Amino acid sequence: MRITSRRGTIVFFLCLGIGLVALAVALNVGWIILNWREGVLLVFGIIFFALIIAGMVVNTIFLVREVRRNEQHDSFINAVTHELKTPIASIRLHLETLQRRELAEQQKQEFYRLMLSDADRLTTTVEQVLRAGRAGDRRAGKEKSDVDFRHIVQESIEATRTRHHLPPELIHYEERSTNGAGVTIRGNAEDLRTAVFNVLDNAIKYSGTKVDVRVRLDGHDPSRIVLEVQDRGVGIPAEDLKRVFKRFYRVSHRSLAHMKGTGLGLFIVKAIAKKHGGRVFAESEGEDKGTTVTLELPRSAV
Repeated sequence: MRITSRRGTIVFFLCLGIGLVALAVALNVGWIILNWREGVLLVFGIIFFALIIAGMVVNTIFLVREVRRNEQHDSFINAVTHELKTPIASIRLHLETLQRRELAEQQKQEFYRLMLSDADRLTTTVEQVLRAGRAGDRRAGKEKSDVDFRHIVQESIEATRTRHHLPPELIHYEERSTNGAGVTIRGNAEDLRTAVFNVLDNAIKYSGTKVDVRVRLDGHDPSRIVLEVQDRGVGIPAEDLKRVFKRFYRVSHRSLAHMKGTGLGLFIVKAIAKKHGGRVFAESEGEDKGTTVTLELPRSAV
């Protein structure tokens, strides 16, 4: 309901701005016709008119952006609130059950496992919010050194397998044209690890029940290193391929309606890639046809 209201507000401001511009144009044209002999006044009138039009356009753009920013802010608050409240409620419920009832040891261990999983979910949400703030800070992550990107990728794969409890065969790793040479990047190791982990985590989450992720590290180019992460999941419509890197944007798909998140993962990846002089982009043939996310980073000069 709130999103519909904001869209109506956007439409209203757009119509208002267009109407004011049209009215100003009509008045100015009429004024010119009536005073075409007054050359000096005509020049000043045109300049004044142009300033009025520019002011109206800027004002309308500003209002529309503010409405959209507020909409994004509300979406973020709702997503983060859910991501925080749900595991807290689950942990509280399990603790109350353990406190009030005598349970078998096996059931206690299952409760402990579930509470640890919920605690990990809380930690991940908090870290994503903090990383999003860090990604938006131009001063953060400037401490750079030569980083073994191959090691970062392999570490991230293992961390992803552990987090999602996946057998090794569901994430396939291969290297292309590295010829055994080092895959070194000049950058911040923590930020690079965050970027790779977020790409892998997204690939797993949006694979649904058919997890089959392929990770390719290509180092044949002497000037750059390319990481490709391909999944066979829900895919992305062509018109959304660029939007997935925007703050708070999440792919909507009928099979993933139950899945929640903050919509910050790929936004953080894009910000980190940009800080390191690289880029990230997504490719997909459409819904239910999988997605390939490519991260390109400049190679460290040796």
